[in-house]
Amino acid sequence: MTSLLHLLPAEVDDLVTGLGQPRYRADQLLHALYREHRTRLEECVTLPAALRARLQSEDYEVTSAAEVRRVVSLDGQTTKLLLRMSDGILVETVLMQYPAARQGHPRSTVCISTQAGCAMGCVFCATGQMGFERNLQAEEVVAQVLAIQRMLADRGEHITNIVFMGMGEPLANYAETVRAVRILTDPRAFGLGQRNITVSTVGLVHAIDRLATEGLQIGLAISLHAPNDALRQRLVPTAGPTSVEDLMAAAQRYFHATGRRVTFEYALLDRVNDSVETAAELARLLRGTGSHVNLIPVNPTAGGFGRPSRGRTLAFERTLLDASINCTVRVEKGTEISAACGQLRTDAANELAADLISLSAVPVHGRRQSPGAPGQSQTR
Repeated sequence: MTSLLHLLPAEVDDLVTGLGQPRYRADQLLHALYREHRTRLEECVTLPAALRARLQSEDYEVTSAAEVRRVVSLDGQTTKLLLRMSDGILVETVLMQYPAARQGHPRSTVCISTQAGCAMGCVFCATGQMGFERNLQAEEVVAQVLAIQRMLADRGEHITNIVFMGMGEPLANYAETVRAVRILTDPRAFGLGQRNITVSTVGLVHAIDRLATEGLQIGLAISLHAPNDALRQRLVPTAGPTSVEDLMAAAQRYFHATGRRVTFEYALLDRVNDSVETAAELARLLRGTGSHVNLIPVNPTAGGFGRPSRGRTLAFERTLLDASINCTVRVEKGTEISAACGQLRTDAANELAADLISLSAVPVHGRRQSPGAPGQSQTR
């Protein structure tokens, strides 16, 4: 079967006209998928029944992500969905909302997954500790976004930003990630502005360089976590012996090719990489690059690393700011429902048990009761 969500609009044009239909039928099909959020061909009623039947006979389908479980944070601003793909694989997707400065729609950012699990093995990340299951196809990435958009549409709201920061390493699934970006930003498909999308990577240099040639205006975030190779190799097992220098060079090449400032993500681990001396070393590394540092006090995971005190976090931030390095401390959302950065991890055994009780229509407000609760997930 071929998913219609895998196709770029130009490919939908070719499909429809190749079946002897006028091109406007392609626009009707795209509208049904990305504006009406139809999950089955039978629901695309603006298309003639004969065309729907023909598409089905040619083995075309609409990929959808089935909602298994929904958990909502205490403040109602973060929602984590456990989604099942057609082969039964489970992934997690998170919606983070921020109140509008003025009256209007809130800023709604979706954190989406590109892999089930992750092979990078970062020692402080729950997804990295669960291992790698498989890459997701572009249509499965897009289906996560549409699952959230359907939920928001019921409230009269819409997605404003997408971050590829969920389960997995996006650039290790390069072709499908880029295809998903193109579908999500095409005006005839989902239609989100390219500058409203950020792709996060643990630092695959060759893929960063390739991404810089794609003609895209998306943001790039690099998970750095250390200012020197010895410390980075302790935290990121896949890091090479010269990874810090290599990433600095790749970031500059990306900036010069795209004009987009690169963000460096830095998970602060108590007494590991959060000293003012380490901050000063990081400042020397980044001086003059024009990059931005996103400081992320580590979230509770099975890795056993502690979260720095507020004082140590602020001292690290102040050291960077005093050295004229742009930086912010990330405002964490969804920690109590294991939906924050570094916490996305599916527990297959628990999830299969949870399938017996469908919570897809019942938001569960409150704190998870145990570290192994269903849907415990992990992002870098």
